[in-house]
Amino acid sequence: MTTTLITGANKGLGFETAKQLVAAGHTVYLGSRDAGRGAEAAARIGATPVVIDVTDDASVAAAFASLPALDVLINNAGIPGPLSAAGEIAPDDMREVYEINVFGPVRVLHAALPLLEKSGAAVVVNVSSGLGSNTLATDPESIASTFIPLVYASAKAALNMLTVQYAKAYPGMRINCVDPGFTATDFNNHRGTQTVEEGAEAIVAMAQLTADGPTGAFVDRAGTVPW
Repeated sequence: MTTTLITGANKGLGFETAKQLVAAGHTVYLGSRDAGRGAEAAARIGATPVVIDVTDDASVAAAFASLPALDVLINNAGIPGPLSAAGEIAPDDMREVYEINVFGPVRVLHAALPLLEKSGAAVVVNVSSGLGSNTLATDPESIASTFIPLVYASAKAALNMLTVQYAKAYPGMRINCVDPGFTATDFNNHRGTQTVEEGAEAIVAMAQLTADGPTGAFVDRAGTVPW
């Protein structure tokens, strides 16, 4: 049985990913900062709730201490951050986003490594965004080039590079990042053009990689995303 932990999974893409992986036969630990919301969400799909705040070392350590094993880690927790004009952004405006979207996955993966290294087929999926693609951000033909989400996009670009470096450091694991696409969730006030089922598609696919699957890749539901 494949054991999977998903951060930020009590709603949205994280919850849908958990739901689909439970259906696929995974033993899913549904991570949430709020114990009550996590327990309620987990009960709806047959997952096991685990409290995990990716910004807190003690919370992360306690979460992994409660797991019997781990084969798949999905770093899904994230926030959009401020959408102020670039010239109005100061360092303090970036700290919370980086703490959750960048330092959070590092903190979680650091704690997860002892368990992942015991797995025969460890997989890590970092939920990123096409807005973190330097290529798309500078391509006039891409819709990503029409936005200037300085804080969020730069954090996802950092997560992309972290993915590449971890993949090189741990060649025995499959470590990739996924762009779920513009999905209608609370994250964007449900303005997204995809359903959560569509948004979770690539995450679920990459969570089920075998040992001969890609690593150090950036993908969406249509295929490879340019860096």
